[in-house]
Amino acid sequence: MAMDERREGLTSLEDLLSETVAGKGRIAMVTGAIATGKSELLYAFAEQAFEHGALPLTATGSLAESGLPLGVLAQLLHNAPLTQEQRAATMNLLHEGMSSQLSSDPQAEAIDHMDVQIVDALCAALLELSERCPLVIAVDDVHHADRASQLCLAYLARRVKFAQVMLVFSAPDHSAHVQTLFHTEVLRQPHCRPIRLTHLSAEEVALWVTVRAGAEAAGRFAADCYALSGGNRLLVTALVEDFQATGAPGARYGEGTVACLRRADRRLTVVARALAVLGEPASIGRLLGGGESAVIKLLSSGDLPGGRQAGGETATDRLLEEGEAAVGKAIQALTGAGVLEHGHFRHPAARAAVLADLDAAERIDLHRRAAELTYESGAPAAVVAEHLLQASHAGDPWAISVLEEAARQALRDDGVEAAIEYLKLAWRACVDERRRARITTTLVRAEWRINPSAPATHLAELTDALHKGYLGGGDTVVLAKALLWHGHVEDAKDVLAHLNELAELDQETVAELAAARPWFRSLYPSFLAHLPEVSGEQASSAASSVVVGRRMESAGVLAGVLTQGPREETVATAERILRGSRLDEMTMDTVETALLALTYTDRPGKAAPWCDAFIEEAASRRAPSRQARLSAIRAEIGLRRGDLAAAAYDAQRALEIIPATSWGVAVGGPLGSLLLAGAAMGRLDEHVRQFNQPVPEAMLETRFGLQYLHGKGRFNLMAGQPHQALRDFQLCGELMRRWELDVPGFIAWRTDAAEALIRLGDHEEARRLIDEQLARCGQQSRRVQGIAMRLLAAVSETRHRPMLLRKSADLLQSGGDRYELARALFDLTAAYHANGEYRRAGMFGRRARLLAAECQAEPLTLALNRGGKGDRTARNSPGVTGILSDAERRVAALAAEGYTNREISAKLFITVSTVEQHLTRIYRKLNVTRRTELPASLTGEESMRAQVFS
Repeated sequence: MAMDERREGLTSLEDLLSETVAGKGRIAMVTGAIATGKSELLYAFAEQAFEHGALPLTATGSLAESGLPLGVLAQLLHNAPLTQEQRAATMNLLHEGMSSQLSSDPQAEAIDHMDVQIVDALCAALLELSERCPLVIAVDDVHHADRASQLCLAYLARRVKFAQVMLVFSAPDHSAHVQTLFHTEVLRQPHCRPIRLTHLSAEEVALWVTVRAGAEAAGRFAADCYALSGGNRLLVTALVEDFQATGAPGARYGEGTVACLRRADRRLTVVARALAVLGEPASIGRLLGGGESAVIKLLSSGDLPGGRQAGGETATDRLLEEGEAAVGKAIQALTGAGVLEHGHFRHPAARAAVLADLDAAERIDLHRRAAELTYESGAPAAVVAEHLLQASHAGDPWAISVLEEAARQALRDDGVEAAIEYLKLAWRACVDERRRARITTTLVRAEWRINPSAPATHLAELTDALHKGYLGGGDTVVLAKALLWHGHVEDAKDVLAHLNELAELDQETVAELAAARPWFRSLYPSFLAHLPEVSGEQASSAASSVVVGRRMESAGVLAGVLTQGPREETVATAERILRGSRLDEMTMDTVETALLALTYTDRPGKAAPWCDAFIEEAASRRAPSRQARLSAIRAEIGLRRGDLAAAAYDAQRALEIIPATSWGVAVGGPLGSLLLAGAAMGRLDEHVRQFNQPVPEAMLETRFGLQYLHGKGRFNLMAGQPHQALRDFQLCGELMRRWELDVPGFIAWRTDAAEALIRLGDHEEARRLIDEQLARCGQQSRRVQGIAMRLLAAVSETRHRPMLLRKSADLLQSGGDRYELARALFDLTAAYHANGEYRRAGMFGRRARLLAAECQAEPLTLALNRGGKGDRTARNSPGVTGILSDAERRVAALAAEGYTNREISAKLFITVSTVEQHLTRIYRKLNVTRRTELPASLTGEESMRAQVFS
C-alpha cells in the first residue's frame, strides 16, 4: 500500500539518519513514478532531520536550469552556514567551475572533464561543515540536476561512508538518468539504500477522497477517481476538485495531466503530445521521425520541454535512434505514471489539455504530418480529414477527395457539424471550379440540416457556376429549390429556364426532376410550369432507384390528396412509406410529404405517433432544421385533433429552433398554425407580435402562404375584424382554386368565410358557401362536414338547429377534433336553451365545458360560463347511479342526453333489444316512466368523457 510505503520510507530514512549521526554516512535514493510523493517525503524528512540535531541542506533540480553548471551544488552551498572566509572561497570555486564547464562539454560524464581539484575543494567544504554538525543533503529531482553537480555529488557519495553526512536523492524511476554515471556510482555504494514509492491503491484513493470531500462524495466518485488517475496523487486531487465543481473530469484534471508531463522526462512529453495528436500509439515513432517538422525544430532549440539538452542532443534525436522501443518504454512509463491506460489517455479531458498545451504552430505541423502519415497507412477518411481540419491544410493532391469522402460518411452517420467543417476546408482549398461547385452543393445540403438560412451565402456562387456550365442538372434542381425557399423567385425561374435549355438530361437530373415535379405540385404549384417535363419512360427509369422511387411516390401521394382528395389506399401507402424511411440525407422530403398526406386525409391520430418518432430521431441525429420542420407538421396535427395547447407549443418550438427570419417562405406553416391555435385559445395579446411578423412576399406563391392566410384570417375573426378576416379567407380560396388545391382536407376556407359572413349578417352568401362546402366534401372529410353542419344550423330556422347540430356533433366526434366538437356542443346548448329545453341544454353545456377546458379554449369556456342557465331545471338526485349496474349506467347516461335507442346501440356496440331491456330495468329502479324524467346526475363527468372519446 502506498501510504504504508511512505510511512516505511520515512522510517527507513530516520534509521539511516541515526546511523549517520553515529558517524556512519548513508545514502538514500528515493524513486517512483510521477506524483508518488517523492518530494513530499524528502521535505518531510528534511524537517525531521533538524529536530534530530542534523542540519538539512536542500536543493531541487530543474529542467530549465539543467544547462547551468554547478547550479544544484550552488543551491546547497548558498544555504550552508559557512564562515565568511569559507563562503568567499566556495563562491570562487563555484565561479571557476562554472567557467570551465561552460567552455567544455557540459554533457560529458567522465570526471576528467572537470577540474578534480575544484570538485575536491567543494566537497571538502561540505565535509568540513559535517564535522561541526551532522548534515542531511537532500536533492529533489536529481535527474534534472546539471551534469557538473551530479559529478560532484557522486564524488561526495564515495567519501561520506565514515562522515556525518547523509545524502538523499529523489528521481522518477522512468527517467533516462538511470543509465548515467551518477546513478551507477550512487547505487553501487554499499552504504546506499533504495526506497521506491508507488501510487495509491483503490482503497487508499477512496480514503483520500473521503478525507477531502466526505464519505458521500467518496461513494459517488472515488472509483472514477482511481480509474482516471491510476492512483496518481496529483490527478486524484484534481479529479476531486472537478467532480465537486462540475460532476465530471474537467479543467483541473487536464491541468494535472499537463503538470505531470512537465515533471517527466523530456521524451515522455514528446511522446504524450504525439499521442494526443494521433490518438493511437502505433505510429508515434513515424510521426516524430519523419521530416524537419516545426516541432522538431522547436524541441531542438530548447524552447519547449523536450528541447536540446546540455550536449546538443534532443529528445527527438534519441527517439529516432532508439525507434519504436523508446516509444514503447515512454508509453509504459506514462502508464505507470497514471496518465495513460492501454496506450491511450484515460479521459478525453486529458488529451484535450495536452493538445491545448501545444504551441499553435507545433500543433498545426504535427496534425499536418499526421494527416500524411494516416493517409499513407490507409486510415479511414474521417481520421485523415480530422487531422487536415486541425492543420487547416488541404494542399496535397489527395486531400480534397479525402475531405469529400469523410463528409459523406459523416452525413450518413449524423455528424453534420463535422461534415460541414470538412466541406468548408475542401471548398477553400479547391481551385477546380466545376469540382468546387459540386462541393458547394453538398455543403448547402449539409448546412440546410442545421439552419436553412446558412446556405444563403452560397446561392450566388452556385448561380454563377450554373451560368458557367459548372453545375450539374441534379444540383441545379437543388439550387432552384433553395432559391424558392429563400423567396428569390426570379432567380429560381432563371435557374429552371436553364434546365429547359439543356439539350439532353443526364440520369441524375432526370431522377431529381421526376421526384421534384409532384413535390412542386403540392408546395410550389405556381412554379410547376417552369419545371422541365419528364416522360413517363424517364420517370419509370428514375423510380427504379429505391430512394428516388420512394420520394416520387410520397410526393405523388400528397399531390393527389391536395388536388383530388384522399383515396382508399392513401393511408396504407403513406404508412408503408413511413415504415421504410429514416431521416438520412435524402429522405426528409419523403417523410414530410407522407406525414402531410396522412394529416390532410383526416387521419391526424395516425400521423401523430409517426411524427413524434421522427422528431425524436431528428433530435438524436442533431438535425435541428428537420426537427423544426417536423414540429411544424406536429402543430398541424394538433390543430386537427383540437389539441390547441400542443399545437401552439409545437409551432412555437419550430420557430424557436429555426428563427422566423431563417424559415424563408416556409414560415407560413408554423406561423399560420400558431395564429390558429392562439386565436382559438383567446391569446390574442400574447401572439400579436407573430401576427405582425413581416413575411416574404413570395410566400403567397406557395402552399405555406395558404396556411398563413388561414391562420391570419382566424386571428382577425377572433379579434373582431370580420371584414379583414373575410378578405384573408377569400384570397386563400382564390389561390387554392387557381392552383387546383381546393380540397376540404387541407383548408376548408369556405366554412371560415361563411363564419365571417355570418358575423357580418350576410346569411345568404354564407349559406351558399356552406352548401358548396358540403357538396365538395362528399364522404371524404367528416371533420369539415361537421364544421359546415354547425354553420348551416346557424343560418337555419331555430327549430331545425338541434337536429343539424346533433349531426354536426356526431361527425366531429368521429372526426376527432375536440375543439370543433366543443363549439358544436356549445351551439347545441344554445339551441336547446332557445327552445326551452333547459335540462338538455344543461347536459350538453357540461359536455361542452369539459371539452373547452381540455382544449384550453378560453373564449369558449367563458361563453359557456356566462350562459350556464341551462342547468337550472336539471334535477340532481344524489346517489341514483349507485343502484344501477355499470352497463345500465352507461345506457342511462346516453338516454338522459337524448340519444335514441338505435344511437345508443351504435355507441355502446350492443343490440337495440339489449338497450330496451336495460331501459326497462332503469325505469323500474329509478321509478320513472320515460327518458325525459331521467335525473341529470346520470350525465356525470366520467360518462361524458367516455362518450366524447368513444
